[in-house]
Amino acid sequence: MRISDVPVDSLECIMNYIDDPRDRAAMSLVCRLWYKIDALTRKHITIAFCYTTTPAHLRRFSHLESLKLKGKPRASMFNLMPEDWGGYAGPWINEISVDFKRLKSLHFRRMIVQDKDLENLASSHGQTLEALKLDKCSGFSTDGLLHITLSFRCLRHLFLEESTIDEKDGKWLHELALNNTVLETLNFYLTYLKKISIQDLELIARNCRSLVSIKISDDPEILNLKDFFQCATALEEFAGGSFGEQPNNYNAVILPQTLRRLGPSYIEKDMIPIVYPLTSLLKKLDLLYTFLDTEGHCQLIKRCPNLEILEARNVIGDRGLEVLAKSCKRLKRLRIERGEDEEGMEDEQGVVSQRGLSALAQGCVELEYIAIHVSDINNASLESIGTHCKNLCDFRLVLLDREEHITELPLDNGVRALLMGCKRLKRFAFYVRPGALTDVGLSYIGQYSKEVRWMLLGYVGESDAGILGFSKGCPNLQKLEMRGCCFTEHTLALAISQLTSLKYLWVQQLKAPLRSSDLSPMVRRYWNIELFPYTELARPDQILAYYSLAGQRRDCPSVVVPLDP
Repeated sequence: MRISDVPVDSLECIMNYIDDPRDRAAMSLVCRLWYKIDALTRKHITIAFCYTTTPAHLRRFSHLESLKLKGKPRASMFNLMPEDWGGYAGPWINEISVDFKRLKSLHFRRMIVQDKDLENLASSHGQTLEALKLDKCSGFSTDGLLHITLSFRCLRHLFLEESTIDEKDGKWLHELALNNTVLETLNFYLTYLKKISIQDLELIARNCRSLVSIKISDDPEILNLKDFFQCATALEEFAGGSFGEQPNNYNAVILPQTLRRLGPSYIEKDMIPIVYPLTSLLKKLDLLYTFLDTEGHCQLIKRCPNLEILEARNVIGDRGLEVLAKSCKRLKRLRIERGEDEEGMEDEQGVVSQRGLSALAQGCVELEYIAIHVSDINNASLESIGTHCKNLCDFRLVLLDREEHITELPLDNGVRALLMGCKRLKRFAFYVRPGALTDVGLSYIGQYSKEVRWMLLGYVGESDAGILGFSKGCPNLQKLEMRGCCFTEHTLALAISQLTSLKYLWVQQLKAPLRSSDLSPMVRRYWNIELFPYTELARPDQILAYYSLAGQRRDCPSVVVPLDP
């Protein structure tokens, strides 16, 4: 049967079952009819970088129900980008306000959202939007949130985690409590909002019987939430709040037996018995913002046999990872961050090294995601991950600079073994130090990263030969971020020109000061190159390059764009 013989109704039914955006994009290129049907049937769109296209291009998808849009580069989270770089949500909200009446879910990540944008959104989609996520966003205040909570009566999901919000009052939460009865998730975790009424939280719990997840700022004290917990009969996830200094007073607090995901803030070792009645049921545990030492981590983790997700600081130590490997065989996701007090840490047990990493790999073979900061590492531990963790899709390792001596360098063979063994890897980060990975090791990364689409590399390689060897592989790499580069701009440009699937590049700390003429091999059609020379803020030179149908952007005067693609 020829393509033209397939009935239109049948094509629409088929495309309604295809969700993968890459499959969708491939099918839309078959012919004009398929292109049109894709536009009519596509319900969800993710734009990984807001400057790759324009808001007007959304008009093609008139039946859109869900939109996710990412703005500022990840480097902005670590204060590595200029404050006025851009990433404004206003033009996108203006566009969807005109039409898109079927839109039910909107997710902005690392974008500047202003109060007037939220007011516009409230007036245009107040009766239809069910999910609003302002994820690591900035530029708005509680006045903007008030527009949302006054107008959105059907809102089921409100997500504000890690957003920078100008707090004027708590009216937005009060209106949410009064007007909403269908809320399922509320998240203002890590927002530092302090004008939070306990009575409003209790009212939300009483009115919204379907509330399954709430993550709050750390200001409300857990002791004052005992009535809230009694009302939240369907609650499956809780994070935030804070524990006082009187552990005996917490006997009156009874956490719901429905809880499966928990993130207690500022809890100390002598207070963790409050969690014990739930531990055998927990699937997720967030310990990033606790005061637990290594022993406290061990006491809690060994009671959680069904744990699937764990987030903690490296004070968990090798001993904590060994307990995790023995007790939590179902673990799928692990994130170990560097503690803020790392430099002055007195607990010598609180060090993560190859010992803990090897135990983890052998004990938790169902792991799909590992993001870990280590103080020491060797090839054998990386090889162990490649041997045992066959389901791994995302691996990220940072080698801390706390220790002057590392057991074994370079790590070329370990990286090769890990990549050869973990064939499902889609995301890979390897942030080490000079000497940890030679040019040969960097070439291995290129050779064995056949399915990797996103990569972060820090202080890898020795010379231009390394990046050239790397560029011969990585056939599916779409986003590349590099820092602490030991190669020249011209060689970088040559290497990037060989990565045919690459759509996005961020580079900081090149071998020599920026000279735009050296980047000429990287120039291509629809390829924007933005240069950020050294500034008084001590930011090293940076390069940001990306494919764009929108042309060179004009909303950030601090960016220099000397090359026209």
